[in-house]
Amino acid sequence: MDFMALLGIGLLTGVTTALFGFGGGFVAVPVVVWADAALGPDAMRVAVATSALVMVVNAGFATAVTPRRTLAALRGGGPLLALLAAGAAAGAFAVRYAPAGPVRWAFLGYLALTIADLALRPGFLRPHPRPRPRPLADTTAPARGPLPAALGLPIGAVAAFLGVGGSVLTVPAMRRAGHPMRLATVLANPLTLVMTLPATAVSLGGTVDSAAAQAHAQLVGLVDLRAAGALLLGALPVIALLRRRPPHIPDRAHAWAYLALLCVMTAAMAFAG
Repeated sequence: MDFMALLGIGLLTGVTTALFGFGGGFVAVPVVVWADAALGPDAMRVAVATSALVMVVNAGFATAVTPRRTLAALRGGGPLLALLAAGAAAGAFAVRYAPAGPVRWAFLGYLALTIADLALRPGFLRPHPRPRPRPLADTTAPARGPLPAALGLPIGAVAAFLGVGGSVLTVPAMRRAGHPMRLATVLANPLTLVMTLPATAVSLGGTVDSAAAQAHAQLVGLVDLRAAGALLLGALPVIALLRRRPPHIPDRAHAWAYLALLCVMTAAMAFAG
């Protein structure tokens, strides 16, 4: 896959980061598997590691350009953030030693189960008739964070192990907690950042087969810098534009678009090399 193709796909990761909270993970993984097919069994591990770096930058940039009033919804979420980071570090260590084939099938299996859950179980496409969370401007209510802290460890571990970044887990959970899609997808970015920082640090210390590494001189640890650079070059301008001028998307249509995007990328991963 050439640089211009990666750049074009980077534009897509910018859109998914800004509109759906996907820092690039479930988009970047199948793309890097294709781009690094010459690595053979190591391609999946390199894809997960490269995805983590792309998500650090994308999610960090998206968080930096998000209004502070919106980020105030994270107040009280310190324990959640700490457990997300701890779980991500554990998941990143685990994927370094896991066989590539099972990781790939676990990635596909998780996305398939998520799609079925979102489509069939009430609470995502058909929100529960429950009270909404307190408004962001309400500073008198106790701060509880966007999700229960107990979910941090398993979400962080699964996200880092599969390279999905966490938004595939956090957005549905926040949606079912009563958050509108607009807020859930925006808050997914700082949560993704917390998870991908330790995962990236661990990935930079990994190695692949020496012969395959010589054919891919851009590898630093398990990270393909060429693929990551192209994806980021395409993504960052799009994130800046959509954060400055976000489109108005009705909440229900936003949820359906999120589900459709998951279906597209699951199919892409199924046909990746």
